[in-house]
Parts: sequence; C-alpha cells; structure tokens
Amino acid sequence: MLYPIDNYFEQQNEPTRSCLLFLRSSILKHDPDITETWKYKMPVYCYKGKMLCYLWIHKKYKSNGVPLPYMGIIDGNRIDEPDLIKEDRARMKILLIDPHEDIAVERIDRLLTMMLQLRQSL
Repeated sequence: MLYPIDNYFEQQNEPTRSCLLFLRSSILKHDPDITETWKYKMPVYCYKGKMLCYLWIHKKYKSNGVPLPYMGIIDGNRIDEPDLIKEDRARMKILLIDPHEDIAVERIDRLLTMMLQLRQSL
C-alpha cells in the first residue's frame, strides 16, 4: 500500500512523473534539514519545521498539451528571481518546469539556496 504522497507521484503521467520525482529528490538532497510531508493534498517540503515549498501541476500553462509541473515557493514574494511567476498570489511565487526539456539543475540549486537563506532570516 502506497502512502498518499507516493501515490500522488505514481498517479502522474510521463514525463510529468519523472520531472516531479527529480524535483522531489533534488529538494530533499539539498539540505538534511529539509523534510517532506503531505499537506493540502500535495507534497510539501519544510525546513526545520517551517514550510519551504511544494510541488504541484499548473492547469493553465502547458507544453505539448501537457500541464506544466511547478515548484511553489513559500514567501516567494521576498525573492527577486526573474524565473519566478507571481500570478495572483500575495505571498507565493512559482517556478514552472517543462518536463519535455532538460531541467536546469544549477537554477534549482540556486533557488533552493536562496529559499533556505530566506527561511533562516525570518
């Protein structure tokens, strides 16, 4: 029997599943104090117990007809990064990931480092 969080990933179609699993692994490897939890029916990542980011799939943005997965950044409004999209959110920003393209690992690592620095300063 799968846990709800594992089931979430398994229910995704390719290439979205592989993209989300790669992001999951990258986030968890970035720092030993990052933990994964299941909140609001989605995978949420916390740093020392405080919410850091989450993984989800955008209904509006698509690539080759496939909805784009994204990393939602908690307090993303405090991060000045041109790749982040604010939309109508007051506090969050998102980073869209195209599962049909290579993931820019350096960009993900840089963003995670910025997110941890922000969490530590709050």
